[in-house]
Amino acid sequence: MHHRAMSRTKSVVISLSAMSLLAFGWAHAATPTSKLTVDTTKSGAVIDRHIFGQFAEHLGTGIYGGIWVGTDSKIPNTNGIRNDVVTALKAIKVPNVRWPGGCFADEYHWEKGIGKGKRPVTLNSNWGGVIEPNTFGTDEFMEFTRQVGTEAYVSANVGSSTPQETAEWLEYMTSEKETSLAMARRENGHPAPYSVAFLGIGNESWGCGGNMTPEHYTDEYRQFSTYAKNYNPAQTGDKRMKKIASGANVDDYKWTEVFMKNKSGDVDALSLHYYSGFEAWPPYQPASGFDETEYAEVIKTALRMEELVSKHSAIMDKYDPQKKIALAVDEWGAWYKGEPGTNPGFLYQQNSQRDAILAAVSINIFTRHADRVRMANIAQMINVLQAMILTDGDKMILTPTYHVFKLYVPFQDATVIPVTYEAGTYTHGGITLPRADIIAARGKDGKVYLSITNIDPTQPLEIDASVLGLKAKSATGETLTAPKIDSINTFDNPNVVTTKAFSATARNGSLILKVAPESVTVVSLD
Repeated sequence: MHHRAMSRTKSVVISLSAMSLLAFGWAHAATPTSKLTVDTTKSGAVIDRHIFGQFAEHLGTGIYGGIWVGTDSKIPNTNGIRNDVVTALKAIKVPNVRWPGGCFADEYHWEKGIGKGKRPVTLNSNWGGVIEPNTFGTDEFMEFTRQVGTEAYVSANVGSSTPQETAEWLEYMTSEKETSLAMARRENGHPAPYSVAFLGIGNESWGCGGNMTPEHYTDEYRQFSTYAKNYNPAQTGDKRMKKIASGANVDDYKWTEVFMKNKSGDVDALSLHYYSGFEAWPPYQPASGFDETEYAEVIKTALRMEELVSKHSAIMDKYDPQKKIALAVDEWGAWYKGEPGTNPGFLYQQNSQRDAILAAVSINIFTRHADRVRMANIAQMINVLQAMILTDGDKMILTPTYHVFKLYVPFQDATVIPVTYEAGTYTHGGITLPRADIIAARGKDGKVYLSITNIDPTQPLEIDASVLGLKAKSATGETLTAPKIDSINTFDNPNVVTTKAFSATARNGSLILKVAPESVTVVSLD
């Protein structure tokens, strides 16, 4: 971690008359209305459930205290893993978890994290210079994925390791034969081979993963990929292990160009890392206690994801027009200043309603590029950056971002439905953003789902929806609103920001949905 089978199906029409521009500035202006057309007679790409992936790095209290408390802890646990956290993650149907990093992955040597005896104690040089006890290793991570019901995305060490170490790690995890490494896994409590759904070959190889040139990394990828073999007999065909190459940082289009032009061997995905919240390093925005100007500045950076995904995808299209290689945005989210009084190397930050908006608009961008973006991992899952969950001893709270992921569960493996709408504009402090951000999809259950994000923190928004191919009489679901744009959940007040029931009915042949300022609403059409 560091600082389309079809063309895009969304068509946004910005339509704001001079009269409505004038009304925008008035405190008691009429509620803006956006006309929306949902065409259920057409369909686009499948929204791969893996765009809702998570990321758990050995960083701060993301692992120790967040996931792992040990079998002797008074905090309720199963085999050392927190029960409350597992329950919360199961509710959002986490599709995959990336581990052990991040920058930590390229200094991680897996053999130090296995065995029933005392394990070697090492130093986490990237994140706070703290002790790494190695008590949470491969077997503990796989137990965690089993409890959550998710798939393993293992990040291999390329920067400070060898192809042999990666090959032996995979043998330990996936071999059913009676090799010494497979027998060691059995002795450590797991007779059956593990399933490794995804293997990341290096992390940020342009930076903390080795400071490589794209040419050098491409050669490293070829070598590591050659020896990175999965021996699990159940992982064949569609279930085979997917290999993910370390891709670009933000707008490093040369990296994507060089890798795609010179790639060789198995490549299933190329990664992209981008953090919102700042336009110059280091991150400077506060995570809480901010004003409307800071809100607008942050959402503007989040919307840049559209540009990055589009341009990297265009390069990939030149060399992979059939889109066989996915773009995996396996680090994204908000990066702010650390909370006062915390270790700056732990990257602990609060999570507000602003982050809910940021998460929604980012996910919407991924869905509009669902033919190429088939994996994404928010950074990070617990207690680090834009987390789903915050813990403090035996206490746990769910963040506004968690609630967005819960709202979007019906979009996992759903099929994009084209929408056309008037986005309108929200303007503040010289920044102009679209007011509305809307997507639709047909879920695996056959229902049509609609997500409406009102970016404007000052005014509600009325959606006048026409649904083609479906006589929708009503819409039911939930909405995520908050008293203020900087509202947060705390251990004393854990439900300041939470979802509420939402419904709407048809009127004169249209569905009228009135959503609150700075809100995310997901409904099914009936």
